[in-house]
Amino acid sequence: MNAQNVAAACDACDETGPLFTAGARWTVTGPVTVDSAAEVMEASQDAPLPESDVVALGSVGAVDSAAVAVLLSWRKRAAAEGRKLTFVDVPASLRALAELYGVEDLLQVGQ
Repeated sequence: MNAQNVAAACDACDETGPLFTAGARWTVTGPVTVDSAAEVMEASQDAPLPESDVVALGSVGAVDSAAVAVLLSWRKRAAAEGRKLTFVDVPASLRALAELYGVEDLLQVGQ
């Protein structure tokens, strides 16, 4: 693969943004980074919290500190509504960030 093909492949990857799916169980796929966190937050803003209180993150790709901020924001919203969210299938990279920032307990990260 030459440099031009590599650049084209990377451009195609960059076009794939995060996908938030509401319902009985919220699901997030794709990257959740500083470039995409606002999109995830906006998509979730008007959605009712999941009936199951579960947010599945197994298909989340790239993450940075903005992903932790999104999860904390959802956790705060749930607390305000008298609910507790559980985050399941959390990627190792996101677990590591939560541990680094000392918020793994606040996130109630499940398996």
